[in-house]
Amino acid sequence: MDVFRRGESGGNEYTLRPNIPGLRNLIILAAVVIIALLVLSLVLRVTRIEAGHVGVEINLAGRQRGASEIPVRTGWVVYSPLTTQIIEFPTYVQTVKWTKDTTEGHPVNEEMGFNSKEGMEIFVDVSLSYAIDPLKAPDFYVKYRVDDLDRFTHGILRDIVRNSLNEVASTYVVEDIYGEGKAEFLHKVESMIQQKVTPVGVGVQQFGFIGAPRVPPVIATAITAKAQAIQQAERARNELATTQAEAAKKIAEAEGDAEDGLHLILHFHGRPEERQLDSADLLRTAVRENLAEKLE
Repeated sequence: MDVFRRGESGGNEYTLRPNIPGLRNLIILAAVVIIALLVLSLVLRVTRIEAGHVGVEINLAGRQRGASEIPVRTGWVVYSPLTTQIIEFPTYVQTVKWTKDTTEGHPVNEEMGFNSKEGMEIFVDVSLSYAIDPLKAPDFYVKYRVDDLDRFTHGILRDIVRNSLNEVASTYVVEDIYGEGKAEFLHKVESMIQQKVTPVGVGVQQFGFIGAPRVPPVIATAITAKAQAIQQAERARNELATTQAEAAKKIAEAEGDAEDGLHLILHFHGRPEERQLDSADLLRTAVRENLAEKLE
């Protein structure tokens, strides 16, 4: 069947045959399918939650009254963007560094400052690692209402770390934070941070200083000098103890030799031929014989 036919005037113009069976229905069906796909794309969407991530499905109408009503999604998810929103959070370990060095982290000075018990200002570079518990992702969202983890890390979490440093440092003198008490200080700060974020499923994996705390040079010099003085005093005590031990050993050896000499004198004094000798002669004789016995 020809789709086109010559016009009624007999010229070279051709027109579409109006009597093709079902053509109109096909056009209408195609239009309906296209419209349906457009509507469907607005009403339903499909997304995939990658491995190492978790998604929470948020009702845009605000009908969810708590974290327990927010479902956790993984894998392929079908949802309506008109009524719901899927927010993804990574569940693998996140590591952040806040330092003075502008080439590490953000290109700005991100060092942290806090005050010791004496009011001395201390500056530090900090490293922290944390991870979100997938089962508590709804609690995390309800608490902080963030859909970008960087906003939480460099905003909320940074404030928590800074406040914890100040709270714990207010009970420590600068010498302890800078010196031998640093490990205990860091442990208490990490415990305080963990206590504040545990209810929302954030687990602190690691917390510590990058390098030594920065204090005014005169304070650092004084702390170092004191530490050196303590080391020198300890070394002197050890040397004194060693000297005293050696002296005690020599005294004990001398007393032992004297005791042996006394026994020898008494032994030789019992001989008739030795009774006329004085004590010095007896001791010399006893020592010679004792030495001879040891050499045999």
